[in-house]
Amino acid sequence: MKTNVRNQTNEGTTMGQVLKVDQDKPDEGALVQAAEMLRGQGVLVLPTDSVYGIGCAATHGNPARERVFRIKERPADMTLPWLIADTADLARYGDDIPEWALALTANFWPGALTVVVRASRRVPAEYQRADTHTIALRMPDSELVRDLARRVRVPLAVTSANTHGAAPAVSGAAVETRLVEEVDLTLDAGPAPIAIPSTIVDCTGAEPHILREGAIPAADILRVAGV
Repeated sequence: MKTNVRNQTNEGTTMGQVLKVDQDKPDEGALVQAAEMLRGQGVLVLPTDSVYGIGCAATHGNPARERVFRIKERPADMTLPWLIADTADLARYGDDIPEWALALTANFWPGALTVVVRASRRVPAEYQRADTHTIALRMPDSELVRDLARRVRVPLAVTSANTHGAAPAVSGAAVETRLVEEVDLTLDAGPAPIAIPSTIVDCTGAEPHILREGAIPAADILRVAGV
């Protein structure tokens, strides 16, 4: 279902369009439109199971990546986590993944777990953290997001939909108006099911290093990892 276009550029290109969607059973028309926007180097606000995100297709040289940073006002030395479609993507985009990290993804994917792993050669350099050559991966519990990633045939480079330093949006209505106006399309699925950011775990060492405790308690991470 389509709602109003909230903004228009000087060149006459419409921006700020909002589509109502269902995360569990997304409408084919919305998927087609969103996938076309991603393939066309667009920037989207979209729901996930945890919080709303702002992002683009994770392709090499995609100018939308810089737009995400600019719109969010995110520091340039930070990276964009990737939302992946399937568990096989972990081996495709990660290297040297320890067994305990595989146990974490087996238990908590799809869901609100983000793992930081060494990036494989398939990850373009601009998406890696420069000093560690790592990438943050998550397979969300969202049919909508995973379907979009399959359609564009690359992960989605997505960070939380908020001005840097502000609280993440946990519903479509809570997304800042400025963000809606500056992106190409917003997918509004109402309240996010979990409404808590994902737990982020550094999986590059011998044991898990919890970088952020979110929806999944630290105790559960350590228990499954066998620590």
